[in-house]
Amino acid sequence: MGSKSANDKVKRGPATIQNRKASFDYEFVDTYEAGIALVGTEVKSIYLGRANLVDAYCLVKDGEMWIHSMDVEPYDKSSHFGHDRRRDRKLLLHRKEIDLIKRKSQEKGLTIIPVRVYFNEKGRVKVAIALARGKRQYDKRESIKKKETRRELQRGE
Repeated sequence: MGSKSANDKVKRGPATIQNRKASFDYEFVDTYEAGIALVGTEVKSIYLGRANLVDAYCLVKDGEMWIHSMDVEPYDKSSHFGHDRRRDRKLLLHRKEIDLIKRKSQEKGLTIIPVRVYFNEKGRVKVAIALARGKRQYDKRESIKKKETRRELQRGE
C-alpha cells in the first residue's frame, strides 16, 4: 500500500511562471490581478510552465491594457497553425482599474510590469501586474547584502 507502482500517475498541477528579475530591478508600489486573452495552445503551454516574463512589460493603448514581449513557447503537440511566440496579448481589467493604473503610471513615473502568471482556483489564467519604480544601484546592493546576511544566519543555526 505504501509504495507506488509504475502505473500510478503523479498529478502535477499547473505551473506558476514568475519574473524574479523584476523584484530585483524594481520596487513594487501596487499590484493588480488581471485576466489574459489567450489561444488554446497558449493555455496548454502555460500549464506546462513553458512561458517567460523576463522582457515583458505592459502598456495602455486606446483604453485597453496590453502585455508585450511575453514569450509563450508553441505547444509541441499542436498543428502548425499554432500561435506566435511573442505576440501582444490583451489583459482583461475593469475600465476603472485601467484608468487608475494609467493615471498612476503617468503621474509618478512608474512602469507596469507583469510579475507572475498563474492559474486561479477556477482554472483561469491570471497575470499579477505591478506598478513599479526602478531601483537605484545602491538599492540593489542593499538587497544583495540583506540576502547574504539572511543566508549566513540560516547556515549558522
